[in-house]
Amino acid sequence: MPVSLSKGKRLRTSDAPELLAPAGGRAQLEAAVRFGADAVYLACDRFGMRQRAENFSLDDLPGAVAFAHAHGAAVHVALNTSMDADDLATLPAYCEVLAAAKADAFIVGDLGALRVAQRYAPGVELHASTQANVCNAEAARVWHELGARRVVCAREMSIAEIARLRADTPADLEIEAFVHGALCMAVSGRCLLSSVMAGRSANKGHCTQPCRWSYALVEEKRPGEFIPIEEDVRGTYVMSAQDLCMIEHLDDLAAAGVGSFKIEGRNKKAFYAATVVHAYRSVLDGADPATVAGDLRAVSHRPYSTGFYYGMAQQSSELDGYLKECLHAATVQSCVPAGDGTWRVAAACFNRFSEGDRLEVLSPLRAIQSVQVRNLAWLPAPDEIDPHPVPVAVAVANRSAATYSFLADAPLEPGDFLRIRIES
Repeated sequence: MPVSLSKGKRLRTSDAPELLAPAGGRAQLEAAVRFGADAVYLACDRFGMRQRAENFSLDDLPGAVAFAHAHGAAVHVALNTSMDADDLATLPAYCEVLAAAKADAFIVGDLGALRVAQRYAPGVELHASTQANVCNAEAARVWHELGARRVVCAREMSIAEIARLRADTPADLEIEAFVHGALCMAVSGRCLLSSVMAGRSANKGHCTQPCRWSYALVEEKRPGEFIPIEEDVRGTYVMSAQDLCMIEHLDDLAAAGVGSFKIEGRNKKAFYAATVVHAYRSVLDGADPATVAGDLRAVSHRPYSTGFYYGMAQQSSELDGYLKECLHAATVQSCVPAGDGTWRVAAACFNRFSEGDRLEVLSPLRAIQSVQVRNLAWLPAPDEIDPHPVPVAVAVANRSAATYSFLADAPLEPGDFLRIRIES
């Protein structure tokens, strides 16, 4: 049944929308869970559509699942690449290992993979991937009859089409849909460009994103003379889709019957996962979307649109690259009282910041606040020669991954992300 998004803080219930976040690696998983994801989706070293992500080894997966479960989050493992005979031959043992790690669900796009998973991991839920291109109720019912607990809607569906699918499918079939992140110019991501142009199959998880490359026109009788399709002399980005952002329209998706809101981004860093999850968690917990929309502009993105939900998706044919308003300056490691209403913060540096800078603080379940950096010091790493090095006062924090300390006028928490505005 349609779900009304609550106003004010609430705990997740069985009929509340699930917030499903990407976990490209352990740091991203911890950030997504800490900032409010109800579930995460990830992949191990094979069979996931994002092979350029950090991903998880089979040995590391049990610990990752245990961490998520200890914090109340489910773990969905992607097994959604196109499967050939060799893949299916190795999949049984793989499924057994994933089931032993206590994965909650497998995301599959291949019917052969579904059958193998049912035989070798019968206790694990099965979700039909967006790669299956489910865009009508008949297809959804078939997947359900074959054993899928959930279908991920094709990204080409409108909200009206999702509502129609929901009305014509069994009530116990769950509906998942993307709400944020990159879109692909190919139907449900099933693209051959990367295979043809770079020898790396997108359908095996190795996309090189040739749709983001710059293109120009060449006339047959004038070889070497490049004619821009538009006025940009560098070419045009005719296949480069805008990013999806549904932060202002979650009520519409919930009313259409979507029970799981999925964020794209397994190739993104922990700072991205924390920022986007924080924004969507805030709205699901009752915040006005207008109060967090700016946070989504802080992280790297292409121009935002609503994808296919209200009409045709938009392209950014004129744009070379991505937009962002902030940089991830540092991640808090510790914070202790320093007297006189101040706190001594130790943080790992990611991007340059300076004495006197004002840093914005991204912390779970809190609105964005800011602190000013005072008494900045570099904390040299201890070694055998000097196990207790003395802090060195500095004007600028510019050593990547090094630890710096400073005084702040508000308490922070380990794991908080500090960001700095990019000067325009």
